[in-house]
Amino acid sequence: MAVARTHPATRERYGLRRSSALRRAGPGPNPPSGTAPRPYAVRMEEREQRERLGSNDLDIEDALLDEAVGTVVTGAERLNRRWPELIVTGFFGGVDVGLGILAMILVKEATGSDILAGLAFGVGLLALKLAHSELFTEEFLLPLNAVIAGQGTWLQLLRLWSVSLVTNLLGGLAFGWLIVLGLPDYHRVLIDAAVGYLDQPSLVVMIALSLLAGAVITLSTRMQQGTGEDTVAAVICFVSGLLVIGFGMLHGALNAIIIFAAMLAGADISVADFLGWFAVVIPFNMLGGLLVIALPRVARTRRILKALRTGRLSLEELERESGEKSG
Repeated sequence: MAVARTHPATRERYGLRRSSALRRAGPGPNPPSGTAPRPYAVRMEEREQRERLGSNDLDIEDALLDEAVGTVVTGAERLNRRWPELIVTGFFGGVDVGLGILAMILVKEATGSDILAGLAFGVGLLALKLAHSELFTEEFLLPLNAVIAGQGTWLQLLRLWSVSLVTNLLGGLAFGWLIVLGLPDYHRVLIDAAVGYLDQPSLVVMIALSLLAGAVITLSTRMQQGTGEDTVAAVICFVSGLLVIGFGMLHGALNAIIIFAAMLAGADISVADFLGWFAVVIPFNMLGGLLVIALPRVARTRRILKALRTGRLSLEELERESGEKSG
């Protein structure tokens, strides 16, 4: 998605322009030699320097302003999906990830390398991007920014996350069933991978791997949002797959598909085993995505989100202008 950029007319209308005093004033005289600058003068100079980085009076760079607006627009679209669209998008998110698992087990069986298998798994993450599907933990930042900016409700956010998780699992279960039926020679690879995810040396390791997986997937999606180059986005997908699979990170929605397939293939894994594992992994996936990636980014753009919420900025105006420029 191209990030929305603020139009000069919008800045003029909503007060997001540099003050004429700053434009005329320049950097100001230097203090006499050997004289320490006054504290308030240093603070004013720092503020002046920040305002020179952009053309708004919010004391924030244009790049951060554009990022915040772009994430709010996309997040609001996701929050306001109708039920059929939300369900289908989440279901195909599980199917798209299943494509990555299909590539992963093929490479793992042929090479025995977790690193190469992780690179192959990146195909599934790329399919998610190209098909515009929804993966749980993938888009924590976007809908969260939209809610904070007043473009959605916390109930809508809960609906998006919960429906995405459930439909991801259903789509993955369906695709995993097809893998088990069609590829009996790969049952052992699936079972070994599933047992590896469930059999962790300690709870501390399990929690850490869950936090890492949530952070990596959320950051991967954010980086894809920040580039308009398909080649760069593809590289991000493959590197993310390499990290998540290569290091054996624990992601509830991704690993669950492998565990489902292994159970269907006859692995000695009970439903209770899966639920106990799932109950630990999912909350820490969320914490990894929220605390490590999403909330720090919300903090750095909090003023623009507040401006959108209070009406100082009009999201509709910015969205319309962005569409005019891209069209």
